[in-house]
Amino acid sequence: MARRPPAPPIASPDEIEQQFYEALQRGDLERLMAVWSDDEEISCVHPGGPRVVGATAIRSAFESIFANGAVNAQPEKVRRLQTHDCAVHSVLEHIQVMTAEGPQSAWVVATNVYVNGARGWRLVSHHASPGSPREVQEIVEAASVLH
Repeated sequence: MARRPPAPPIASPDEIEQQFYEALQRGDLERLMAVWSDDEEISCVHPGGPRVVGATAIRSAFESIFANGAVNAQPEKVRRLQTHDCAVHSVLEHIQVMTAEGPQSAWVVATNVYVNGARGWRLVSHHASPGSPREVQEIVEAASVLH
Protein backbone atom coordinates (compact mmCIF):
# COMPACT_ATOMS: atom_id res chain seq x y z
CA MET A 1 0.00 0.00 0.00
CA ALA A 2 1.34 3.43 -0.92
CA ARG A 3 1.99 5.81 1.95
CA ARG A 4 -0.37 8.77 2.14
CA PRO A 5 1.16 12.13 1.16
CA PRO A 6 1.48 14.53 4.10
CA ALA A 7 -1.50 16.81 4.50
CA PRO A 8 -1.21 20.36 5.82
CA PRO A 9 -1.60 20.80 9.60
CA ILE A 10 -5.20 21.06 10.75
CA ALA A 11 -5.94 23.95 13.09
CA SER A 12 -8.84 22.49 15.09
CA PRO A 13 -10.77 19.33 15.91
CA ASP A 14 -13.86 20.91 14.30
CA GLU A 15 -11.97 21.39 11.03
CA ILE A 16 -10.77 17.77 10.88
CA GLU A 17 -14.26 16.55 11.80
CA GLN A 18 -15.72 18.59 8.95
CA GLN A 19 -13.23 16.98 6.55
CA PHE A 20 -14.15 13.52 7.87
CA TYR A 21 -17.88 14.01 7.24
CA GLU A 22 -17.29 15.65 3.84
CA ALA A 23 -15.20 12.64 2.79
CA LEU A 24 -18.01 10.29 3.91
CA GLN A 25 -20.59 12.32 1.98
CA ARG A 26 -18.45 12.22 -1.17
CA GLY A 27 -17.34 8.61 -0.82
CA ASP A 28 -13.75 9.88 -1.09
CA LEU A 29 -11.53 7.19 0.43
CA GLU A 30 -8.25 9.09 0.00
CA ARG A 31 -9.62 12.22 1.64
CA LEU A 32 -11.16 10.14 4.41
CA MET A 33 -7.88 8.36 5.16
CA ALA A 34 -6.03 11.70 5.22
CA VAL A 35 -7.94 12.76 8.36
CA TRP A 36 -6.62 9.80 10.36
CA SER A 37 -3.52 9.91 12.54
CA ASP A 38 -0.41 7.95 11.50
CA ASP A 39 -0.55 6.14 14.85
CA GLU A 40 -0.59 2.35 14.46
CA GLU A 41 -3.35 1.99 17.08
CA ILE A 42 -6.05 4.08 15.37
CA SER A 43 -9.41 2.37 15.68
CA CYS A 44 -12.87 2.40 14.18
CA VAL A 45 -16.15 0.70 15.11
CA HIS A 46 -19.11 0.87 12.73
CA PRO A 47 -22.65 0.24 14.02
CA GLY A 48 -22.98 -3.44 14.82
CA GLY A 49 -19.45 -4.15 13.62
CA PRO A 50 -16.19 -5.26 15.23
CA ARG A 51 -13.37 -2.99 16.35
CA VAL A 52 -11.03 -2.36 13.41
CA VAL A 53 -7.44 -1.34 14.29
CA GLY A 54 -4.80 0.21 12.03
CA ALA A 55 -4.88 2.20 8.82
CA THR A 56 -4.93 -0.81 6.50
CA ALA A 57 -7.92 -2.39 8.24
CA ILE A 58 -9.78 0.94 8.48
CA ARG A 59 -9.17 1.61 4.77
CA SER A 60 -10.52 -1.83 3.92
CA ALA A 61 -13.64 -1.29 6.04
CA PHE A 62 -14.39 2.03 4.35
CA GLU A 63 -13.69 0.55 0.90
CA SER A 64 -16.45 -1.96 1.62
CA ILE A 65 -18.81 0.77 2.77
CA PHE A 66 -18.07 3.01 -0.22
CA ALA A 67 -18.66 0.07 -2.60
CA ASN A 68 -22.34 0.84 -1.93
CA GLY A 69 -21.84 4.57 -2.53
CA ALA A 70 -21.16 7.61 -0.39
CA VAL A 71 -22.54 7.89 3.14
CA ASN A 72 -24.92 10.81 3.65
CA ALA A 73 -24.03 11.36 7.31
CA GLN A 74 -24.78 14.77 8.78
CA PRO A 75 -23.25 15.46 12.21
CA GLU A 76 -25.77 16.99 14.62
CA LYS A 77 -25.87 17.81 18.31
CA VAL A 78 -22.08 17.72 18.70
CA ARG A 79 -20.87 17.83 22.31
CA ARG A 80 -17.20 18.74 22.74
CA LEU A 81 -14.58 18.10 25.40
CA GLN A 82 -11.12 19.44 24.59
CA THR A 83 -7.73 19.76 26.25
CA HIS A 84 -4.53 21.13 24.76
CA ASP A 85 -3.80 18.04 22.67
CA CYS A 86 -6.90 15.83 22.80
CA ALA A 87 -10.55 16.35 21.88
CA VAL A 88 -13.55 14.07 22.24
CA HIS A 89 -16.71 14.78 20.24
CA SER A 90 -19.97 13.03 21.01
CA VAL A 91 -21.97 13.27 17.79
CA LEU A 92 -25.47 12.37 16.78
CA GLU A 93 -25.22 11.43 13.09
CA HIS A 94 -28.30 11.73 10.90
CA ILE A 95 -27.90 9.17 8.11
CA GLN A 96 -30.07 9.33 5.01
CA VAL A 97 -30.21 6.47 2.52
CA MET A 98 -32.24 5.82 -0.60
CA THR A 99 -34.05 2.49 -0.61
CA ALA A 100 -36.59 0.85 -2.94
CA GLU A 101 -39.27 2.31 -0.65
CA GLY A 102 -37.80 5.81 -0.98
CA PRO A 103 -35.59 7.91 1.30
CA GLN A 104 -35.03 6.54 4.80
CA SER A 105 -33.41 8.12 7.86
CA ALA A 106 -31.39 6.54 10.62
CA TRP A 107 -29.64 7.89 13.69
CA VAL A 108 -26.16 6.90 14.77
CA VAL A 109 -24.49 7.90 18.02
CA ALA A 110 -20.76 8.36 17.46
CA THR A 111 -17.71 9.29 19.48
CA ASN A 112 -14.81 10.84 17.57
CA VAL A 113 -11.45 11.24 19.31
CA TYR A 114 -8.84 13.65 17.95
CA VAL A 115 -5.20 14.17 18.95
CA ASN A 116 -3.06 17.22 18.18
CA GLY A 117 0.35 16.15 16.89
CA ALA A 118 3.04 17.13 14.41
CA ARG A 119 0.49 17.12 11.54
CA GLY A 120 -2.07 19.09 13.55
CA TRP A 121 -5.34 17.57 14.69
CA ARG A 122 -6.03 14.05 13.46
CA LEU A 123 -8.67 11.41 14.10
CA VAL A 124 -7.51 8.49 16.26
CA SER A 125 -10.83 6.78 16.98
CA HIS A 126 -14.35 6.72 15.51
CA HIS A 127 -16.87 4.60 17.39
CA ALA A 128 -20.45 4.51 16.08
CA SER A 129 -23.50 2.74 17.49
CA PRO A 130 -27.08 2.50 16.25
CA GLY A 131 -29.28 5.30 17.55
CA SER A 132 -32.97 6.10 17.48
CA PRO A 133 -35.24 9.15 17.04
CA ARG A 134 -36.01 8.89 20.77
CA GLU A 135 -32.35 9.65 21.51
CA VAL A 136 -32.63 12.87 19.54
CA GLN A 137 -35.33 14.11 21.89
CA GLU A 138 -33.42 12.94 24.98
CA ILE A 139 -30.27 14.71 23.81
CA VAL A 140 -32.19 17.94 23.21
CA GLU A 141 -33.79 17.77 26.67
CA ALA A 142 -30.54 16.86 28.44
CA ALA A 143 -28.48 19.53 26.67
CA SER A 144 -29.58 22.24 29.08
CA VAL A 145 -29.15 20.15 32.26
CA LEU A 146 -25.78 20.16 34.04
CA HIS A 147 -25.04 17.81 36.92
